[in-house]
Amino acid sequence: MRTRLLGKTGIHVSEVCLGAMMYGSAGNKDHDDAVRQIHHALDAGVNFIDTADVYSTGESEEIVAKALAGGRRDEVVLATKFFAPMGKDPNHGGGSRRWIVREVENSLRRLQTDYIDLYQCHRFPDNQDPEETLGALTDLQRAGKIRVFGSSMWAAERIVEAQWTSERRGLARLRCEQASYSLLARDIERSVLPTCDRYGMGVITYSPLAGGWLSGKYREAKDFTPDTRIVRMATRWGAFDPEQEINQQRLELVRRFQVVADTAGIALPHLATAFVLEHPALSAVIIGPRTFEQLTDSLAAAEVRLDTATLDAIDQIVAPGTNVNPIDPSSAPPSVYKATLRRRSGK
Repeated sequence: MRTRLLGKTGIHVSEVCLGAMMYGSAGNKDHDDAVRQIHHALDAGVNFIDTADVYSTGESEEIVAKALAGGRRDEVVLATKFFAPMGKDPNHGGGSRRWIVREVENSLRRLQTDYIDLYQCHRFPDNQDPEETLGALTDLQRAGKIRVFGSSMWAAERIVEAQWTSERRGLARLRCEQASYSLLARDIERSVLPTCDRYGMGVITYSPLAGGWLSGKYREAKDFTPDTRIVRMATRWGAFDPEQEINQQRLELVRRFQVVADTAGIALPHLATAFVLEHPALSAVIIGPRTFEQLTDSLAAAEVRLDTATLDAIDQIVAPGTNVNPIDPSSAPPSVYKATLRRRSGK
């Protein structure tokens, strides 16, 4: 497993980061199996694990702790996140100092560790001064509870605002951004990746298979059975209609990407993961397996490299810097995707 630097932190991380979102009640409920997967990844050379407090309401962090018990903690760069609501209390979430200094202790307890290597703000706290969040994180870093801190799904202008706030207020800086990136979702190429590169920030990306669209399982509408991941995940927000125009468009693009993969002689999910790793600003790609089979297949993808002809063919299908589906996870600020922030009234 090759390693890259996490921006200019001096921390070496494996190109593949093991995401633990699917470990726990939201995915794989078998703790022993999840621990076995984590151990396999570590044995394969992965030294980077990413989780979050909100993943299965803390259960994911507890599973990671089980896997790292017995002396494996020091060989891992351990990342977790805060911000998402952790209960009905409106103060149990967000980016306030009040919540951060409390929730870091909860994560430390669940992870059974004295420090977190990378502590990330899961979304941008729009309704407060960024100094509130950055100041709390700086104090945690100086206290030794976290080593570095970063952001997740922040727009480029928010990252710049945070960097300037840190410089002017004498605070520690964001060192890493975590963002969605795939063959179907390339908007971070437009400004987020160049901005991170300019400030020496590491970048870790998630969902290289675009939520399963690039897994190779979906070619026609009939492939979306009730037990498939896309259908199951879509039920959280309503019914899934494979005949919807955007879904038909994505299926057509998947078929075209399959031709590119066949021409290159590799599997479609390997093409998708290898594409992400080709970007020079990237530190690592997060894989989020639920099963052992998914884990081993994703690890194999890290060994694939794409030639210029293949990358050119990809650019012809989805242009750089664009998202196929405008409502896919995006680095656009809420002022763009929240209608209530764009309209004085509903009339």
